[in-house]
Amino acid sequence: MSKRDEDLGADITARTDSYFNRTKEIVARFGDKRVTYALFLRRPVICAPRLMLDWLKTAADRRGTEIDVDLIYQEGDWVGAGEPIVYLTGSLVQLSDLETILLQKIGPVCVAAHNAYQMALSLPGVAFMAMEARHCAGAEMQDMMAYAASVGSAAARQEGAKGFIGNANDGTAHWFGASKGFGTMPHSLIGYAGSTVRAAEMFRETYPNEPMTVLVDYFGREITDALAVCARFPDVSAAGDMAFRLDTHGGRFLEGLDPAESYAVLERYAPGAIRRYRSDSELRALVGTGVSAAAIWRMREALDQAGYPKVRIVASSGFGVEKCRVMADAKAPIDVVGTGSFIPDSWHETYATADIVEYDGVPMVKIGREFLLRKNGARKRNGH
Repeated sequence: MSKRDEDLGADITARTDSYFNRTKEIVARFGDKRVTYALFLRRPVICAPRLMLDWLKTAADRRGTEIDVDLIYQEGDWVGAGEPIVYLTGSLVQLSDLETILLQKIGPVCVAAHNAYQMALSLPGVAFMAMEARHCAGAEMQDMMAYAASVGSAAARQEGAKGFIGNANDGTAHWFGASKGFGTMPHSLIGYAGSTVRAAEMFRETYPNEPMTVLVDYFGREITDALAVCARFPDVSAAGDMAFRLDTHGGRFLEGLDPAESYAVLERYAPGAIRRYRSDSELRALVGTGVSAAAIWRMREALDQAGYPKVRIVASSGFGVEKCRVMADAKAPIDVVGTGSFIPDSWHETYATADIVEYDGVPMVKIGREFLLRKNGARKRNGH
């Protein structure tokens, strides 16, 4: 056995649940069986199995064992709650200690893919940029979440949505068919420059041929600073290469807004959105502090009135599934959403489960999980 194989084996032993390690030793002592595992989640998801299957293939190759993969749903398919996503068949000795890691690599990814799918479908005319990296607990989670967003996005594009056009870093840009991440400036550059206009000037001098997205909330003068930047770069603004990112803090309103004026803005542009019953969180997304629908409409109004109709609006800050749906209802004039909020909020929903459903070809599963048994050997393929 090579050093690389030994390292993988030691890592699996260290990271898997100990009772699976003990099961492996017991079965090796008393006689192996060929078994079939069913993997499933308890909530609807989008199938995103590639990372799990790639890792499984690596582990099987290193161990010199064959594992049969019966993928019931293909990547990007919609999967109902409790429906087996994949059946894995092979040696119980070789499979038993892989379960923990297999579940880690499929559950959160499928839920995040479903979130990205719903977000993109809620705003089908809006492009999304994945900004998950800063919210991830390390490189592996970052890769999982970027992959998930790409899968959910591809599923949404099949139904006519623009979906995710890229992400914010180079390391996971390949999941979106790109070589590099997108992005122009963080708040720190505005603070360093001392003014929003000066930060834009510095960016333009350094990257003269790139489109420019400027943050405008640093000094709490979103509209004033946006118009000042447009005036400083009229040709860029007229060419459609200028965008402003709204990231207004949730503790304050966009410049010039308050509750009354926020209602007034929506009354002008999306009156139907505020004439129905709303939950507190929906109402906040419509007319509250931070990046509300009213704030986005007000920015669009100010840009158009000043003669900059081609300047685009990038919205960020908490754009999860619910907020995207509220924005769609208000017909908020967003060009791009920057978000990492496809990362699951309720982590307990991401727990995948595996059960053995056959021992040496004989169907058998614990009471209550009969729904996992193969149905006449049929394999399901494709379709959301």
